[in-house]
Amino acid sequence: MANPPLTNQQIRSLKSQAHALKPVVRVGQHGMSDAVLAELDGALDHHELLKVKVSTGDRDERNALIVTMLEKSSATMIQRIGNMVVLYRKKPADAHKAKKRATPGRARSTKR
Repeated sequence: MANPPLTNQQIRSLKSQAHALKPVVRVGQHGMSDAVLAELDGALDHHELLKVKVSTGDRDERNALIVTMLEKSSATMIQRIGNMVVLYRKKPADAHKAKKRATPGRARSTKR
């Protein structure tokens, strides 16, 4: 399931939020393994917006790895600077539903 396209205003807002983030996932010279993909998927589920550091030597290899990462994670690339990539994937609607807690009501007296 792909994310709907983002507006320019949404992209600018996400870029400003991502500025202070540290890389949560790091992809090394061994590329995209199942473990890295699982970590990326979990981080996107938890954070929605995250930075990924892609540390491969060759630029073409890094570009191919980023494309693969986007396809397999169903994320949207917000920004890329050098070996840092900012990814965004909106949480499913059911994940946003807050747990409803029973709030204790006031005890009412039946005496008048």
